[in-house]
Amino acid sequence: MSDIQKAMALLISTFDKYSGKEGDKNTLSKEELKELLQNEFGEMLCKSNDKAAIDRIFNDLDRDKSNSVDFGEFVRMVCCLTEMCHEYFVSRK
Repeated sequence: MSDIQKAMALLISTFDKYSGKEGDKNTLSKEELKELLQNEFGEMLCKSNDKAAIDRIFNDLDRDKSNSVDFGEFVRMVCCLTEMCHEYFVSRK
């Protein structure tokens, strides 16, 4: 597999690792998202014990207001974070 294909597979497997623990295997509940953010992003996004920050992230991601985050909403978050990191490192050159 190419590097991009590996990255795509990693996104899918990471989402699947956390989704469905509390119900629908195709979405993340707020608790599942919190666990994913804590374990996969650490302090990059927010303090893991900051309930208000977790609520804001969840509400921003849950665009269709289904009270869950689907794979598309999750991927949009990762893409936005990746773009922000790229811009940060490019500006530091």
